[in-house]
Amino acid sequence: MDTPDTTADHEQHQTAGDPSGDGDDAPEIDAPLTTMTRVRAFLTRRAFPLRVGISLLLLGALVLGASDVDPSGFLPAWGLTNTAWLVATAALMGLSLVLGCGRWWAVLAAMDLRATRFGRLLSYYLAGHFVSNALPTTIGGDVVRVARLSKDNGDSAASFASVIIERLTGWLVLPVITAVGLLVDPSLRELGRATVAAVAVAAVTLGALIAILVAADHPRLLGRFAASEDWRRFAGAIHLGVNRLRRHPAAATNVVVVGLAYQVVLVLAATAAARALEIDEATVTVMLAFYPAVLIAQVLPIGIAGLGVREGAFVLFLTPLGVPPERAIALGLLLYLVNLGVSLVGAPSFATGGRGLRRHR
Repeated sequence: MDTPDTTADHEQHQTAGDPSGDGDDAPEIDAPLTTMTRVRAFLTRRAFPLRVGISLLLLGALVLGASDVDPSGFLPAWGLTNTAWLVATAALMGLSLVLGCGRWWAVLAAMDLRATRFGRLLSYYLAGHFVSNALPTTIGGDVVRVARLSKDNGDSAASFASVIIERLTGWLVLPVITAVGLLVDPSLRELGRATVAAVAVAAVTLGALIAILVAADHPRLLGRFAASEDWRRFAGAIHLGVNRLRRHPAAATNVVVVGLAYQVVLVLAATAAARALEIDEATVTVMLAFYPAVLIAQVLPIGIAGLGVREGAFVLFLTPLGVPPERAIALGLLLYLVNLGVSLVGAPSFATGGRGLRRHR
């Protein structure tokens, strides 16, 4: 695997030509995608040491800040049952990758954007997931996905919009999952700061989604760029995609349903990981109520790959239920490591750039 600096230099060099890294001719990748690649290069080369330092400080503060942390209590006595739950966690995360690609596929269908066959699209999705998890920024994976899909449909603006809209579906589904968890188990509504934090994260996320959708659908905001021929057509493509979803509720419903399945599988994966660590308090209902807030918080560009933020969120949400802080921290770290391991299945797709699949189209 390339070091972060080497990978950043390689991708920055390719920006003007082939950001997908497979060496084939591609339609021109315009300003927004070029900007994403440059931002990723900056984050990788310049901010990487700072973000690693922040993550280490956050993890250190969690361990040292809690007076009752028992260093020997991070892991239970490991046995066959723990291993079985760990395998289940990895399997569920693998399934989530397929469902995540299914969500993207549903968005493309709703946008009436000519897409490649599902297996090929899955290779793009896996390659992007690998880049997002193996490298210190989430932007690079989106660049790979957009660049490679653009080669198939010749429309980089619409491909860009499909990825943005696909990600926005989580902003709707995750708050809904939190609401369901809190409604099913009334006791979770009485956990003080944990409950307030979960509700606040859900409310802010849903409010931000509404604001973005209003701006995207409004003819005088993003809509005024719909007929643009320069880089502004990327914003216009988002407008057209959102507008089509609004006018085709059946297609929009399909996107939401697949997105819901994707996020629920992630919740189940986190529950399985908790069982591997013998955190009996982290039931499915508890994870439905609180894990969406963890997923939202961990994508904030504070540390590296959510390290420190994710673990702190687990401490906030699980310790009121009686979970030792060290075990809550261990849950966050275990989910990070399993996700990192599962993301390696996308390494071949990233390395080959889909060339093998292209020969068999």
